[in-house]
Amino acid sequence: MKKLIVSAVLLMGLGFTAQAQEISKNALGLRLGDNNGFGAEISYQKGLSKNNRLEADLGWRNNHDVSAIKLTGIYQWVWEIDNNFNWYAGAGAGLGSWSTTGNNGSFVYVAGDVGIEYNFKEAPILLSLDYRPEFGGHGYFDNNYGADIALGIRYKF
Repeated sequence: MKKLIVSAVLLMGLGFTAQAQEISKNALGLRLGDNNGFGAEISYQKGLSKNNRLEADLGWRNNHDVSAIKLTGIYQWVWEIDNNFNWYAGAGAGLGSWSTTGNNGSFVYVAGDVGIEYNFKEAPILLSLDYRPEFGGHGYFDNNYGADIALGIRYKF
């Protein structure tokens, strides 16, 4: 875990020397991963400046006798890798609610995000692959930690 955090910090430091390309003003789509069963999230990104944006994701789960919903908000920094490829990192927080037969609860957590994306020039499509660790979630996440790798597909407008 320490190696992952150190690697993420080093990548962020190197990224500050790279020049960012302009990101889309808005993007709406799906983020498909698997964090304790959250297999799908509706994802919205709002460009705040040339290389910063806010991402909001609404995820749900309804399997293995567990129903849950969570909302995540992440502030992201975006850097250009090459032409249409960008990488990004961010930090944020979220909240959620879960229920099983005879038991339920709510939780809050902090989240990080690091990923890579391809910004199609010919079509209004944005593809991404990211890693999101989540800390907190008392009562829902095992050992107060959850993480996922997810594929995102969004429509830019």
